[in-house]
Amino acid sequence: MLHKTKGIALKMTSYSESSIVVHIFTEAFGMQSYLINGAKKPKAKLSANLFQPLHPLELVVYHKDTNNLQRIKEAQQYPPLRTIPLDIVKSSVAIFINEVLYKVFKQQSPDPHLFHFVQQSILWLDESQTNIANFHLVFLIKLSRFLGFLPLQHHGRALSYFNLLDGVFTNTLPAHTHVLQEPHTSLFQNLMQVSFQDASSVKINAEDRKILLEKVIEFYRLHTENFGQPNSLYILEEIFH
Repeated sequence: MLHKTKGIALKMTSYSESSIVVHIFTEAFGMQSYLINGAKKPKAKLSANLFQPLHPLELVVYHKDTNNLQRIKEAQQYPPLRTIPLDIVKSSVAIFINEVLYKVFKQQSPDPHLFHFVQQSILWLDESQTNIANFHLVFLIKLSRFLGFLPLQHHGRALSYFNLLDGVFTNTLPAHTHVLQEPHTSLFQNLMQVSFQDASSVKINAEDRKILLEKVIEFYRLHTENFGQPNSLYILEEIFH
């Protein structure tokens, strides 16, 4: 049966000399893998170029719950990304976000709210003309809410530590190393409260940003099965140094 759905391309792998498998986070079906025959051929109806990572898609797909590999009838990039592919800073951020999403979405079931958040975040990054040095941090923090492990915001007196293992703010130093300490606890709390638009108002130097990112990645690793270490982490550290 044919279905219309929006999607976000995350990863493309070769299947044969001329065919590919594309891993797409779809609004209707969650994470899906699609076999596209002949996608590498010069006059392919569905060209491999359509499925560049993080591009928003409008799809018409065949779907069977029992199939591991689905099929695509029609696909177009919509809306097309205008600045991310051409801007070295934005494209570096996009590569990192794409890698994180692929790691956390491997078994992702349909979630329209999560899909909308990811799609709107990508479009904001593409359209933004402001400083985006904190964008990836705010994105990861907001994404963790949808994944179920964002800590409750603490209101009232400031707490000095954030226990990454338990996901709680505390005034007691945990008996392990999975912890955020000042000044990074306060910076983390500030980032929890801002929109993408206001993220640049949180002043963070390059070294503190590097530490924060490494700790947020550690937070993901503790709460996501087989998360590992993103290969693109060093690119961001170079870009925002």
